Amino acid sequence: MDNQTTKVQVNNRKRYLIAKRIIDIIGALCGLIILSLLFLVIGILIKLEDPKGKVFFFQKRVGLNGKEFRMYKFRSMVSNAEEKLQELLKYNEVSGAMFKMKDDPRITKVGKFIRKTSIDELPQLFNVLRGDMSLVGPRPPLPREVAEYTTYDKQRLMVAPGCTGLWQATARNSVGFKEMVELDLEYIQKRSFSFDLKIIIKTVLILFGSKDAY
Repeated sequence: MDNQTTKVQVNNRKRYLIAKRIIDIIGALCGLIILSLLFLVIGILIKLEDPKGKVFFFQKRVGLNGKEFRMYKFRSMVSNAEEKLQELLKYNEVSGAMFKMKDDPRITKVGKFIRKTSIDELPQLFNVLRGDMSLVGPRPPLPREVAEYTTYDKQRLMVAPGCTGLWQATARNSVGFKEMVELDLEYIQKRSFSFDLKIIIKTVLILFGSKDAY
């Protein structure tokens, strides 16, 4: 590969990243405006079920190049969910550096619905505006998950994490950690405007009623 070809590829990548950021900002703003009434309704339902708990759940996640940030979600669990996690780790239903439990006892009634429909993820649009995340990219992992990463696994931190990605738009929770990493690395290799759009469309199509969401 000659220097000219390399320069063209680098310039194309720079243009893609700049345009991707612009699209992220526009998309996140439009999403927050359109979904503002839904945000209000979900917030009221969460408070009605658990008046003492907060509407939003804040969690430390790891983003681009290992930088930690505060990720926003609608609260779908009981207020002391983090404290109860240690006693539930032995019931983990996915392999590798992740925790997933289909019948997690910490999940509230409202939480079960918003998780099933992925509505709990919508506040991440605020993270997109802040630049912590992108609309499309790998799932942002927890610090305790990254602590178990191999050098190979850490390649998924080479790009900004996303609200949705190739893993979420295809396999979701039906695969283990290793398969998720492979899907993320496939996305990193293939990422482009058309690929991002394809992932967003597939995510919208499977958003409601997915049997693999929990």
